[in-house]
Formats: sequence, C-alpha cells, structure tokens
Amino acid sequence: MNVSGSQGELKKKVFEIIDLLEKEHPDAKIALKFSNPLELLIATILAAQCTDERVNQVTRSLFKKYRTAEDYANADLATLEQDIKPTGFYRKKAQRIKEVCRILVEKFNSEVPRSMDELLSLPGVARKTANIVLSNAYGIDEGIIVDTHVFRLAKRLGLTESKTREKIEEDLMKIVPKEKWKRFADLLIFHGRRVCKAKNPQCGICVLKNLCPSRTISNP
Repeated sequence: MNVSGSQGELKKKVFEIIDLLEKEHPDAKIALKFSNPLELLIATILAAQCTDERVNQVTRSLFKKYRTAEDYANADLATLEQDIKPTGFYRKKAQRIKEVCRILVEKFNSEVPRSMDELLSLPGVARKTANIVLSNAYGIDEGIIVDTHVFRLAKRLGLTESKTREKIEEDLMKIVPKEKWKRFADLLIFHGRRVCKAKNPQCGICVLKNLCPSRTISNP
C-alpha cells in the first residue's frame, strides 16, 4: 500500500481516524489484567503468540503465587513452566521470566525500570513490550505500541510503507500527536480485533472505509 499525501495531510487523516474510532470503540484499552508494573511486564512476556484472554486466565493465579521479582527469579524452573504452560512456548517464556527478574533484582533494586533504554536492556524486551509497560504502568509515552494489529492497520490505512515494527513506529510518531500515541494504538488494536481482521476484514461495516485505500468494497 502506497502512502499518499504530504505529512500535513497524513496528520489530518490521523485526526479523522482517531475521531471515528473514538466513537466506534470508546471502551478501547489494554486487555491484559495487572495491578503493578511487574505484573504487566510478566503478562506482556506471556502474551507473545497467545491471546490476552488466555494470559489473563493464567495470571489470575500466577500473580497470587509470585508477587515480587525475587519470587520469579528464585522459582523452580519446572514449576514455573507448568504454571504458565497454557500460554504456549512455556519453556522459553519461563526461562525469560526468570532471567528478566534476576536482572531486575540485581541491577534495578527489584523494580521495573521507567526508561526505554533500561527496559530494552532486559533480555527479550523489544520496543513493543517497553512501550506497553511505560505507557500503561507509568503513563510515560516514549513511543507508539506497534503490535500485530497496529502493524497491519497502519499499512492498510496508507499511513506507512515501512516493513518493520521499528520503522512503522518512527513513521507514526511523526504524524500522530504525542499526547495521542497511547490512545491511537489502543484504538487501532481494538479495531483490528473487531473489524479490520487479518483475514476477511469487514470493510462493509468499517467506519474508516472512506479513509482507507485498502477497502475492498465500493462506496455507496
């Protein structure tokens, strides 16, 4: 999908997208359940190639059993694997959780760091995870969350021609007002789940169809 229009035109388009999606998905917000930054970090690691609903089912009991970074760092690996098994790829995830929490204990006083650079220093933590933690746990916006839905919709809507999460994030940060970075991602994620699906997007009922160069139906 080719990007058409100047940066100014794209910024105007973004405002229109946000306005329409605010009306369509006023309930848009992070689906993962958490009560502190550590829980959100753990939930985000578990969410890799797993639905948020399944993660929430697992963390309901997991967060009662493991309450601190020390708890995870000192956990028996085999036991932790079984505790998170329903999320898939549980061996790799358990190892990563233990390693991340070991570093939190040793280098960050058992606290989840509040900066992008520090979060990215943790094994397996990329910008998507760091942005999720910073924006939702700390209210800090250093970037735009580019998950699979934002990746797909940004390209379909003609907001970017880039092919990597990092480049798409850079493109979006230039045209989305900083105060809307978190909200823009939340809205696109909800719209991606409910309407603009990877397979069989429901273009006929999409509120963005008049703005979308990827629509597959004719306008009335």
